[in-house]
Amino acid sequence: MAEKIKKFFAKKKADTKFKLAGPGHKLNESSTTVVVGPSKKKPAYVPSKVEPSEAARQAAEAAMVRLSGQRKDTAFNTSLAAIQAKVRRELEAENKSQAQAQGLPMRPVETELEVSAHLAVKGVYFKCALISDEVLTKDEWKVKIKEFLLNTLEEERGMTSCLMIYSCNYNRSKVLECVNVLCRYLDNLIGNPEEPKFHKIRCSNATFCDKVIPILGAQDFLYAAGFRQQKLENNGVEEDFLVWSIENIDNFDTLQFLRDTLKAEERVELEIDRNIQVLSPAQASQRIELPQDFYAMTAEELKKEKQQRAEMVEKQMQLRTKAMREKDEIREIRKYKFCLIRIRFPDGLYLQGTFSVYEKFSEILDFVKENLEHEGLPFILSVPTGHKLEESDKESTLADLRLVPATILMFQWDPLVEEDLRAAGNIAYLKPEVMLLVQSM
Repeated sequence: MAEKIKKFFAKKKADTKFKLAGPGHKLNESSTTVVVGPSKKKPAYVPSKVEPSEAARQAAEAAMVRLSGQRKDTAFNTSLAAIQAKVRRELEAENKSQAQAQGLPMRPVETELEVSAHLAVKGVYFKCALISDEVLTKDEWKVKIKEFLLNTLEEERGMTSCLMIYSCNYNRSKVLECVNVLCRYLDNLIGNPEEPKFHKIRCSNATFCDKVIPILGAQDFLYAAGFRQQKLENNGVEEDFLVWSIENIDNFDTLQFLRDTLKAEERVELEIDRNIQVLSPAQASQRIELPQDFYAMTAEELKKEKQQRAEMVEKQMQLRTKAMREKDEIREIRKYKFCLIRIRFPDGLYLQGTFSVYEKFSEILDFVKENLEHEGLPFILSVPTGHKLEESDKESTLADLRLVPATILMFQWDPLVEEDLRAAGNIAYLKPEVMLLVQSM
C-alpha cells in the first residue's frame, strides 16, 4: 500500500514539474518567435533571482574540484587555509582558557521562553520527499500538506482521503474512533450489500456528528466509497442523509480496497532535517542554548519545571540511591523531543546536526560518514569522559545512550588508519565543501 501511494505522488510531482516547463512544441514546428499581445490576466508571481553567496559559490566550486579529483583552485585553497588558520587560533585560545579554569560545560544550557542570541540552532526543520524538496518547520509543513492533499482529492479521492485522516488530524484517539466508525459502515455494506438500512447514514446521527464530521478527510472517504448527500423523509420530516449506490463506484471491490487502505494507517511522513552546521571553537562555546522546539513540554510546563529546580538541587545534596538518580535522569530526558549532537574533530572544528531522541546511534555514524573527506575509513566516537561508543551501541536510541538534550562527541580516526594518513601527509577530516559552511561570527 505504501509503495502504491509513493508511486502515485511521484507521478503527481513529475506532472507538476512537466506543467511548469511551459507549453510543448512539435519537432517540425518553426522556431520563429511569436509575439503575444498583453494579457488581461494578472501575471503569475515570479520570485526574483537571488545570486548565490560567495561561500555558496566557493562550495559549489569545491564540490566540482573534488569530483574531478583535482585540488588546484587557488581561491578555493586560500579559503580553506584561512578557515584552518582561524580555527587553529581559536583552538589555542580555548586550550589556554581550559588550563586556567575548569572548562566550559559539555552540554548546552537549557533555555525556556526568551529568544537568546546564543541559540545553538534557530529551530527544528523537516523535509517531505513525498511533496517537495523544501525544508520547513513542522507548522509550515502542516499547512503545506493540507493544501497539497486538498488539491489532490479530485484526482484520487480514496487514497488521498485516507492520508488526510492520518496526516491532518492530530488527536490520535479521535482519529482511531473515526476510523472504527468508517470501517463499520463499509463492513456493513460488504457483508450485507442488499440490506437497505446499511445504504443510508443520517447526517444528524450522534455518532456521525461526534466522531466522523470533526475529522478532516472522513466525509471525502465516504464520498469515495459511493455515498452521496440527499434529502430523505424521516418520520414525516425531511433530513439530510448520505446514501450509498453501487453506481457511484467502479465496482464492489472498491469498498474492500478503501477499507484496507484506511486500516493501513499510512500518513505523509516528515523527515527531520539535520540542519548541518560547522562551528569554530569560539562559535561552539557561545552558541550553547536550545530553542523551545526541542522540548516535549509546553511553555507553561517549562515555567513549572523551572520552579521545581530548587527542589532538585536540594535533592542532589542528599544521599540518594542509584535507582533514585536514574529515575530523575529518565524524567529529565523525557522533557525533550530532539537533541543536538556536535562532533568535535582534532583540528578544532565542530560538525553539528539535529536528531530525534528516538533515532538510533547508527544515524549519527551515518551523518559523520557522509561529511568526512575520507568517507570509507573507520573512526571512533567517544563521549567527553573518554568512554568509546561501541558497535553494540548502534541499535540503541540517543535517549537510551543518555545523549539528550545535547552532547559533544569526540572524533578520532581508527588507530589502524591514522598512522597511514599521517604518513601520507593527509589528515583532513571534513570534506572541503562542508568546511566552507563555517559561519561568520
